[in-house]
Order: sequence, then C-alpha cells, then structure tokens
Amino acid sequence: MTKTKIQLQPEVRALLADVCDFARADVDTAYVTGGFVRDAISGVNPGDIDLAIDADPIALGPPLAKRIGGTQFVLDAERRHVRVLVPDRDLHIDLLPLRGSIEEDLRLRDYTVDAMAIDSGEIAATEVEIIDPLGGLGDLASETLRCVSEEALKADPLRLLRGPRIAIERGFTIEPETEEMIRRNVASLANCAIERQREELLRILKTDRAADGFRLLESLGLLPVLVPEAEVMRGVEQPKEHHWDVLGHAFTCVEMLDSLLAAEEPPNTDARKLWTILSGELAWWDERRSYFADEIVRGAPRSAVIKLCGFLHDIGKPETKKFDENGRMRFFGHSEAGAAIAAAVLRRLRFSTSEIDFVSKMIGAHLRPVQMAQQGPPSDRAIFRFFRATGDAGIATLFLSLADHLATVGPRLDWDEWRQHVALVGHILRKRLLESAVVSPPKLLRGDELTDALGIESGPLVGELLAKIEEAQAAGDVTTREQAIALARDAAERAAG
Repeated sequence: MTKTKIQLQPEVRALLADVCDFARADVDTAYVTGGFVRDAISGVNPGDIDLAIDADPIALGPPLAKRIGGTQFVLDAERRHVRVLVPDRDLHIDLLPLRGSIEEDLRLRDYTVDAMAIDSGEIAATEVEIIDPLGGLGDLASETLRCVSEEALKADPLRLLRGPRIAIERGFTIEPETEEMIRRNVASLANCAIERQREELLRILKTDRAADGFRLLESLGLLPVLVPEAEVMRGVEQPKEHHWDVLGHAFTCVEMLDSLLAAEEPPNTDARKLWTILSGELAWWDERRSYFADEIVRGAPRSAVIKLCGFLHDIGKPETKKFDENGRMRFFGHSEAGAAIAAAVLRRLRFSTSEIDFVSKMIGAHLRPVQMAQQGPPSDRAIFRFFRATGDAGIATLFLSLADHLATVGPRLDWDEWRQHVALVGHILRKRLLESAVVSPPKLLRGDELTDALGIESGPLVGELLAKIEEAQAAGDVTTREQAIALARDAAERAAG
C-alpha cells in the first residue's frame, strides 16, 4: 500500500467523515472505493462516493439517508446496490456489499484507476494508504485507462460506455488491449437499461470534448448500438457546399458547439479565434454562461442537450434526399422530418418531455436564422415569428445555426462570412433580450374585449386575431387599442369571405 495525498473540499471531507463514522457504527468493515478515490487523488471534485461495506446496503440505506437528510433508492436489488442522494448538492453516495476481501473486491471492478480503495477510518486525513492491487496509481499517473479484465465488461456491459466516458472526462487514453476488449463486446451494451446508457451519454455531452466522445464511441463500435437511428446518416453524400457527408457533418457540428458554448477560451488556435469573435459580438450579454449551464431538467445542462441536438439536427436528410430536374441534390422537409426522428430517439433514451420539445423545436427551425436574413437584416416581424415558433429553444437555435454553418464549410471557412453570421446572431439576440416589445409586445386587448368590440362569439378565430395583433405590434404596425380593433375587424371580415 502507498501513502498518498488526497484533495477534498472541506464540506465534502466533512460529509464523507460523517458518512464513514455512521457506517462504522453498524458494520465492521467499510472502504471508500471507485471513482471517488481516483478523483480525490487528482484533486477533481467528486460526483459520487462509493462505499463498499460488509453488510446489507439495502438495510443501511434508509437510516443513512435520514442521517444526512437525503433520499435513498435501490439501484439494483440483485446486486444490493443502493444510492443515497445528498441534499442540495450534485453528489450521491453508492452503497455496495463488499465481495470477499477488499483486494478480491477490487479485482472484480472495471478499470484499474477505479480499482483502488481507502479504509473508511482514514478518510479524514490528508495523506492515506491507497489499497491498489492492480496498479491503478501508475495508470492514473500516465493517464491510461486499462480494463481489469474482459470478464468485468461482461459482468456489467455498461462498463463498455463508462470507459470511453471516463477517458473523455479526464483526457485519458484507452490502452489498445482494452479497446479490443470493448470492440469484442459492443453488442452486449444493448442489454443495459436505457436510463443508464443515457446517463453515460449525458456525462460525455457535459464536457467540452463531446465531439471527441462521439468519435471515440464510433471508433469502438459503440455508437451504432447507443444511437442506432444515426446509422442512416453514414455515407450519405451532400452537395458540394458541404465538406463532409451527413454523419461527418454531425460530428463536426458537435465539435463546433464544443468550442462556441465553452465557458472559457478554447486551447485550439482556430477554435479560439471563432470563440473570440463570437464573445466580442456578445460581450453585452452577461448571462451567456449561465444560459448554457442552466439545467433543463436535473442533471442535464442546456449545453449538453444542444450538443445532442447538434448531432441529430440533420438526421432527416437521408429520407428526404432527392434530385431536382437539373440534377441538383435537395433535402426538402428535412428539418421537419429530422425533428420527428430526433424526438423518437430521445423518447427511446428516456429523455424528458421538456428536453424532447426543446430539441424538436431547435431542429425544426435550425435553417430559419439564415433564411430570415436572405434579403438583408431580418425584420422585427420575422424575428417575432421565429421566437413564437421556437419559444425557449430560440436562443439555442441561433447557436446551432452558427455551428451548422461551420460544419458545412469546414476548412473552407471564410472569416468575413463568419463575422457576418455572428453579427446576424447578435442582432437577433439583441431584439430578443434587449427589445422586449419585439418578442413580447404589451397586450392591447383581452379576448373578451375583442369579442365585445367585434360582436363575435368566442372560439379559435379570437385566438388567431389576437396573434395577428401581437405580430403587427412586433412589426410596429399597430401601437394603439383602436388600431388593434381595426386590424382584427378587417381580418375577421376577410376570414368570413
């Protein structure tokens, strides 16, 4: 065993010491194991605490949850795996039964960097003895991901995804023999619960290396199992304006979103230039970082969902691909088709209704920002219609449009065109965030007031007339109640024939 420093935030150390004290009061032996040990050695904030105990976790879970004011649930009854959620923190405690001695237990784990342990009695110290029978410390130092055994992958096929996810999160290299083990077993991933697959995918999407994650999953043969619907994009050629086929375009779109949505300046030279130009245009938008970091649902930041959308945004192209009378390739209706396919993908992966609606709206409207500006700066009416159609997804759709442009032209990027596109997005965002009357003009009439003024019955027509008034307000054509009634009366008469 080796004496090693561990780095923990004071509140995490205090929580962990409390949990370990509680566990030792009921069990003879308890060890902190898994990714927590790896992260504590590296100084990375942990997302979970694994505690291996020589007792029944299902019996210990409820009193532990009560002790810390959290909630507990059984993840796997057969394996006696219990999770306790820590209140007000993005942190959970996993209780697992100790399988034999700690050394025997560690040999049953997945990757060597996760097959290390600390005796719970030492956890309050800054230097601890690391139990490391498989060389995890050496692999951690060399940033190498090595599988403990192929049997470990077969015992829990989710480990096939967990390895690439750890590699992407930590910037590790998967050693060649482990890569081959994963390739030999990819088919078994389909036996894992969809919810567990989704969580691993989300963790990849949360990083600034989501595109590298997709490409790694592709190289290991995991992507066709995780997202089989995406196979239709493989090898589908596009017009000469596109540098890549549809699947290559999808990967590159995610890569561009990695750069554009990054909270800090990217290290790559070209990515940094793209980011700097965009950041300069949007310097006035103080909430930019928080917008992308905010969660649509718990555990799913907006940026991660946008990147998934970036990967799927052209998935409707293969089924809509046609050639016109001049032999030109066309994809009419691919946005609408893609929105429907992507919604089905997210439903299968058990994403929430909110996330599915967000992605569907983005894909359905991803061409509109450029279309609005074909004849010059978009009108206030066009901007109003865009945000009426996209709602909460409108801002995200503008960034998808930027990434889509970059993924189309590839290395043929014209920097002046890029600046123009960024300026377009900046203009639309200003209208959305700084000129509220364009997107949400003040209400001039209620529905009942309109029916009284026109002498008509309540019904769908009233809603349509109110929408016309609101749009005319956004365009600046209507500013008073009298003008609103006149417009509605004219529209009602034309509707009546």
